[in-house]
Amino acid sequence: MDLQKFIERTGAAGILGVMVTQDGIQTAKHLWDEECRRNVYSASKSVTSAAVGIAVREGLLSLDEKLTDAFARDLPEHPGGYLRAATVRDLLTMCLGQEKPELMGAQRPLYEQEDWVKMSLAFPFTCPPGTKFVYNNVGPYLAGVLVQRRAGCDLVSYLTPRLFAPLGISRPTWETDPLGNTFGAGGLFLTLSELHRFGLLYLQNGSFNGRQLIPKEWVAESTGRQVSTDRPADYGYGYLFWRGPYDSFRADGKYCQWSIVFREKRAVITVVAECRDGRPLMDAVLEELYPQL
Repeated sequence: MDLQKFIERTGAAGILGVMVTQDGIQTAKHLWDEECRRNVYSASKSVTSAAVGIAVREGLLSLDEKLTDAFARDLPEHPGGYLRAATVRDLLTMCLGQEKPELMGAQRPLYEQEDWVKMSLAFPFTCPPGTKFVYNNVGPYLAGVLVQRRAGCDLVSYLTPRLFAPLGISRPTWETDPLGNTFGAGGLFLTLSELHRFGLLYLQNGSFNGRQLIPKEWVAESTGRQVSTDRPADYGYGYLFWRGPYDSFRADGKYCQWSIVFREKRAVITVVAECRDGRPLMDAVLEELYPQL
């Protein structure tokens, strides 16, 4: 793959690295900076989605569980009807029923409460779950906490033998809440290559080096269109995966941490960056790299 035009278009955009694999062969890689572990921000959510899928396979939880059962000891004194209606599935679709985003990056250092689970469930539920897309860190955070509680260990320890080690990812750093729970909505640190291998895992329907790490059915369900979004170009949202042009889906983190899977092209394009305006960078991916696949 010829990266010259892509490099010319993106060199001033804050991009730090790009990697392309098609049909199992790495066809391109370029680094603007050394390849170290960096915060992949909300791309962490897609890893939490994988953890939920593995936990479902192991019988640790069900998507149809009510939150009032899954978090019975953490509920507000008088849970409203919308909270009572919410299920584990609603944690994964950004349609939880809460009115505004919480647990976002600029908010987390300012909370006085240390128990973020109880705090999250006490935020107002103002509409029926499943009806309104509001991008919110509460859902994936609670999903990650539930996996941890059912597994009896933190999310990194749970995923190390099941996901990270088989992908060649030595135990990574992952942000925690004040009580030590892994923050499943963000704060995972990965290299470009590690994030890329996660994308390859999903391209390969949850299989890596001959081992089925994530159920194939979960990969299909979690990356398919589960809900509509509030975005002008509405490609839909899965279970903590964004969908995009050309029937693509991606793990997507702030400042353009992307692992984009183009299933029909049997390809993955991964980008890490410090880019405040992602639209020109995504345009460059779609106009300079995708046509070469």
